[in-house]
Amino acid sequence: MKTRIKDLREDHDLTQTDVSKLLNISQVAYSYYELNRRNIPIEVLIKLADFYHTSIDYLLYRTEIKQPYRSKKIS
Repeated sequence: MKTRIKDLREDHDLTQTDVSKLLNISQVAYSYYELNRRNIPIEVLIKLADFYHTSIDYLLYRTEIKQPYRSKKIS
């Protein structure tokens, strides 16, 4: 199964090693995320969504909207 994290990485001309360094994980661990061999922890999803300026829902195919959600102010 194709993954959005792989598509986004390739769209940004990054290697798995580049992204794994950003996430402070091994390249092998990151490749398992791209291959759907390992579930991506929420902390990693947050970092990826922030890095690619998108939402976690987009990364997980829950939406086709690439832009991140607007922040809600809590009063």
